Amino acid sequence: MKIGTKILIFFLALNLLSCKGSAQETKTKKPIPEFDFSTIEKFRETKLKGQIVNDYNSIFSPSERKELSDLIYDYNIETTRQIVVVTIDSISPYSDIQKFAIDLSNYWGVGEAEKNNGMTIVVCNPCRKIGIATGTGTKQILTDKICKNVINQTIVPEFKNGKFYAGIKNGVVELIEKWK
Repeated sequence: MKIGTKILIFFLALNLLSCKGSAQETKTKKPIPEFDFSTIEKFRETKLKGQIVNDYNSIFSPSERKELSDLIYDYNIETTRQIVVVTIDSISPYSDIQKFAIDLSNYWGVGEAEKNNGMTIVVCNPCRKIGIATGTGTKQILTDKICKNVINQTIVPEFKNGKFYAGIKNGVVELIEKWK
């Protein structure tokens, strides 16, 4: 082989070795929520039972908050499954409460990471919307269809009568029964 051909092959080999694949340069990006959830106090900076009902829209009385917190806390202690209830007055800049609930649940880290056994119920009373976000472990039992049925058949009828606490409590109790 001629010396010129050897040099050409050498430079081509160096050129090929110095190239990076496009897969090396692209990184998987986490989905970015539409809202900065850091402005909302995290539900569990500590695991105190008073922080699993986050009534930012003040639709529950203190005794209702305590009763609902006790119910959810006892269920969590019994099963390690985590439920969080959040009432808010706006989902802005979101238009879809389900997306808001999922992003909030992910941001707060509801449920145990290895089991993905969390559920977040978000109620926006002024928006007249409710959403239930479930972890992938929870979704195996509490499917979207089951959650939608609980919303439509248990929670919404009570809301229409102005009984917000009864709607949420009955919905939580029904979801717990179906989750067992």
